[in-house]
Amino acid sequence: MNPTDASAAGVVAEALAWLAQDPDAETRAELQQLIDEAGAGSEDAVAELHDRFDERLAFGTAGLRGQIAAGSNRMNRVLVSQAAAGLAAYLVARAVPGTAPSVVIGYDGRKNSRVFATDTAELMAGAGVRATLLPRLLPTPVLAFAVRHLGTSAGVMVTASHNPPDDNGYKVYLGGRDEGSQIVPPADAEIAEEILRVAAELDVLELPRGSYETADEAVIEAYVAATAAVASAPRSHVEVVYTAMHGVGWQTAQRVFRIAGFDDPHLVSAQIDPDPAFPTVAFPNPEEPGAMDLAFAAARAVGAELVIANDPDADRLAVAIPDAASTDGFRRLSGNEVGALLGWRAAEQAAQQPGDGGPSGTLACSIVSSPALEAVATAYGLEFSDTLTGFKWVSRAPGLIYGYEEALGYLVNPETVRDKDGISAAVAFLSLASELKANGSSVAEHLDRFSETFGHFASSQISVRVTDLARITTIMAALRADPPAEIGGLRVDRIEDLSDGFGSLPPSDVLRIRLDDGARVMVRPSGTEPKLKIYIDASSATGSIAERKAAAIATVSQLEAGMRKLIGSE
Repeated sequence: MNPTDASAAGVVAEALAWLAQDPDAETRAELQQLIDEAGAGSEDAVAELHDRFDERLAFGTAGLRGQIAAGSNRMNRVLVSQAAAGLAAYLVARAVPGTAPSVVIGYDGRKNSRVFATDTAELMAGAGVRATLLPRLLPTPVLAFAVRHLGTSAGVMVTASHNPPDDNGYKVYLGGRDEGSQIVPPADAEIAEEILRVAAELDVLELPRGSYETADEAVIEAYVAATAAVASAPRSHVEVVYTAMHGVGWQTAQRVFRIAGFDDPHLVSAQIDPDPAFPTVAFPNPEEPGAMDLAFAAARAVGAELVIANDPDADRLAVAIPDAASTDGFRRLSGNEVGALLGWRAAEQAAQQPGDGGPSGTLACSIVSSPALEAVATAYGLEFSDTLTGFKWVSRAPGLIYGYEEALGYLVNPETVRDKDGISAAVAFLSLASELKANGSSVAEHLDRFSETFGHFASSQISVRVTDLARITTIMAALRADPPAEIGGLRVDRIEDLSDGFGSLPPSDVLRIRLDDGARVMVRPSGTEPKLKIYIDASSATGSIAERKAAAIATVSQLEAGMRKLIGSE
């Protein structure tokens, strides 16, 4: 390191201060090596230190999520300790005088998940918060359930969901009037402020630690019973293949399936046990190409009628059905297809409830999900709510009876949890498949009936990954400054800029482009990855089912080509 390089000297000083309070031998050794290399003149090491310390991993409505490594811009025990102390301060400041706030903490099977959870429990307890740790690694929906079931002030789930293996994360839920939903503004900013105060003023090694409680099996048993109740009694046996994607879903899902009356599915044995290395998949996300290849192979081997997959923390569900036209013999349904079918099921159940005023309740989905759910709500006389992206918003829809978002997230039992739940969604879809088979039908035929009843809805998504986040800002600014009059030859009717809020929606960096024929294009930066995401939806209710499909798909293809040209991503 050049001693005259003030920037290098400054970042090394930051790294040394961080090193002095790091309780983790692995990240300490890794950081010490970088400091030594920077001191020896390595420009790469200095650049790496800048990348780790020039910014801080932001705490927002998605909590924290990032790569496990040393530094303020990574996930590690120092950062998690600061987050725990900040959250504790937030809870204590807002507690009813004379009462202690409380928190329940869960964790999945990723690297350091239990360590981060235990640190959180001890530091919360040391700060005067009654802390309860779930007894073992468990799915995220169990933690979301526990916040309400135990009546705690807050919940913390240590998970990075379906992120790459080197990542971990920290999700925060609030009890009380938030009913166990994830945090939304202004709570996120207020918690972040407390975290930054801790980081600026306190050494995490000097923070007091206390004793926490460990929840017993009764919490898990209550979740299993409530989730199994989502199912209707199986009417026909369906051959099913299940994969946990190297995550924590199977043990809990198996108990739910059995209590609901379903036979054990065939398992993708190589992916059934938790493994933080995720050895059989490039990305542990059912949406990624190749992630379900082993499940499809298992399904072909046993002649399965259905494939169901949970992501690693089991808050998402993927479904695949036989498809002779596919090279794999199976086709994964889109999140919008599953969301529409489960929404139709929820509407049917609402219509069957006794009462003189007809069905009541709200179907909700995120603004980037298909308009198909609104068509269902309209047909059944139900309320419909579109929300900002994320279940922190979907779960808050008034009168909610069902909600979903296109990224494989479904909430079929809002009275049990206030977050997406891949296990309850799985048992609901199993019930649907069983009912269809008993009536001599199938999921594929039911999708056609949906198109016949409500119109055919087609969707597509463009995801532009960038190395420079400024490119996303540039594209969004250009679309606002010079709005397109047409896309792919289709005339734009209007563009709704959600940056200042729109209707009941809070402000968000989203453009909703409406076309003359009723089609829609949504453009937004990803909230968790360096990507620009574009969602395209079109529908047709004219002609035969085949004609409706062809028309909707053609419009989507036309708009996709037009958008790629417009943003320079052909």
